[in-house]
Amino acid sequence: MARGRGSRSKRGNAETLRRYWSSGAGAAKIRWGTPGDWTRCTKQLHTYLGARAKGYCQLLHIRNTGVATGSRANAGRRRR
Repeated sequence: MARGRGSRSKRGNAETLRRYWSSGAGAAKIRWGTPGDWTRCTKQLHTYLGARAKGYCQLLHIRNTGVATGSRANAGRRRR
């Protein structure tokens, strides 16, 4: 079956990138669960995503720490 221009097979490797920034070498640069992790993420990803980096880093933060950056549960939280 032929796939169209917007088919999933031609959109890239989103999950590969999520793994890189969540548990790969990118995660080592960001150091999830430590103070300033979201800021480091936005600085790293701004080069590739522009203004969208803030939203994407928020999603990655939730995925990696379990809480949003503005959440009361995030105040002073450190991952162990």
